[in-house]
Amino acid sequence: MPARGDHDARRRDVSEAVWEVLAAKGFGGLTLRAVAAQLGASTGLLTHYFPSKKALLRHALEVAHEHGRRRERPPAEGEGLPGLRAALLHVMPLDPEIAAMNKVWVSFWDAALGDDELAAAELRRYERWRGMLRPHVEAAVRLGQLPADADPDDVVATAAGFAHGLVVQALFDPARFPPQRQVKLVDDFVARLAR
Repeated sequence: MPARGDHDARRRDVSEAVWEVLAAKGFGGLTLRAVAAQLGASTGLLTHYFPSKKALLRHALEVAHEHGRRRERPPAEGEGLPGLRAALLHVMPLDPEIAAMNKVWVSFWDAALGDDELAAAELRRYERWRGMLRPHVEAAVRLGQLPADADPDDVVATAAGFAHGLVVQALFDPARFPPQRQVKLVDDFVARLAR
């Protein structure tokens, strides 16, 4: 029987291989065979960790969440709309690392749409993200940066929809949506909110 440390090290290696496959091929390309090839191991070894495709998908979701948690959040540029701007820029594919992470999440939507458990996980992720945007919007209302009658839920939903729409366009058409244009579009969006 391998030592516990060996098992933990192997599991970390497997998790890293899962992430590399996700970043390269998305959830649609995530198979035991692809992970085994990335790891340089047999699919038989992986069945010890993932007895089914669903178990592999659940683990991949955990790995993607962990990669997201490890990303440092930039310091807020101020309360209200400057903080909202920073939060929106944080999800834009402005560099290869966040572009890879966004590709993973966009590819996950397909799997989530066909599976109630994965759809519930995606809904919780959206709720957390909207929950991170909400304090910025509430502060903007309190500080008079947004109209006093602005509905924070509507502003947050609009900001989330704008951000993900821009992310998807930048992933599919990076030449038309380079980082500097993404920043300008976020700035224009935030400025329009302030009007």
